[in-house]
Amino acid sequence: MNTVFKQVILSVFLSLFLFTVLSIAYFTVFPLTDWTYLWEQKIIDLPFIVVLPVVSILLGSVFGLVSGFLWQKQLRDVDGALQQLEQGRQVEEFESSGTTELESIWFRIKKVQNQMAEQTKLSQKLANEKAEDQERRVQEIVYQERQRLARELHDSVSQQLFAASMLMSAINESRNPEDERETKQLKMVEEMIHQSQLEMRALLLHLRPVALKGKTLQEGMEELLAELSQKVPMEVKWKFEEIELDKGIEDHLFRILQESVSNTLRHAKAESLDVLLIQRDNFIILRVVDDGIGFNIEEEKTGSYGLQNMYERAVELGGALKVVSLPKKGTRLEVRVPMIKHVEKGVSDDNS
Repeated sequence: MNTVFKQVILSVFLSLFLFTVLSIAYFTVFPLTDWTYLWEQKIIDLPFIVVLPVVSILLGSVFGLVSGFLWQKQLRDVDGALQQLEQGRQVEEFESSGTTELESIWFRIKKVQNQMAEQTKLSQKLANEKAEDQERRVQEIVYQERQRLARELHDSVSQQLFAASMLMSAINESRNPEDERETKQLKMVEEMIHQSQLEMRALLLHLRPVALKGKTLQEGMEELLAELSQKVPMEVKWKFEEIELDKGIEDHLFRILQESVSNTLRHAKAESLDVLLIQRDNFIILRVVDDGIGFNIEEEKTGSYGLQNMYERAVELGGALKVVSLPKKGTRLEVRVPMIKHVEKGVSDDNS
């Protein structure tokens, strides 16, 4: 039974009840001597005794319809607000009906909505913290696994490649070069072992990258290049100026240098590597130059993840990366990052 029909039925019964009670009370106080008078007296050609109940029923029905539609509208508003809450949407503002009970219901709906919003914020915060914690754990696991792989590769494969390289060098130096073809093949094997060593060192550099860990950029770069010069048959030179940089800039420049050195080891077949870090005209300049075989810039841009990574790091610093390379002429990589001067708060006041 819907609200309108229910209100009509209740209003009709109420009107008939009031009509009956009032009629009994009236005729008790003013009794009639002849009850046929009520039937004989007519209104619009209908007996008086019939008209009054019909009018009461009609008035009750009209009142029931009006009150039913009003209640139905208000209950629909409440139902709509509860549906919005259920769907997680914002409850729209409502017009006050003047009824204390309904205003209390709307107040509680708003209160529940605010509590749900706070619970949602808390849940999202906990979810974000959980995701960040899981990401940190994954990163830690990945870091430890990379370290383990790097140690195993260094202790096994890298050492075996070194031993194979030494053995091939000794064979080539001690044997009698009578068979030119065999000599050429042995030289090729020695070069392949040498290249594999360079690939292995580049792989180890990726697996176990040296972090700054409290060092300045210059100290970290010098440590990296000094270790590199001891492990590869390549002339490594560097020149660094003392420049105070933010931690974020230092980290990005250091990673760019690592990526560049790794690419040189793997692909360049270079005999020398020159690294420069200077400040000129409000720019920090990092330049890495090798005398290797070079490469085609346009082809490498589309297929090199390492080169793209260096470009992105330079852009994040608000700078630019320029690479110049010619076949058999070597490669020159240069990063230019603008220096931003930080104005300390209160300096102007002190000077004034």
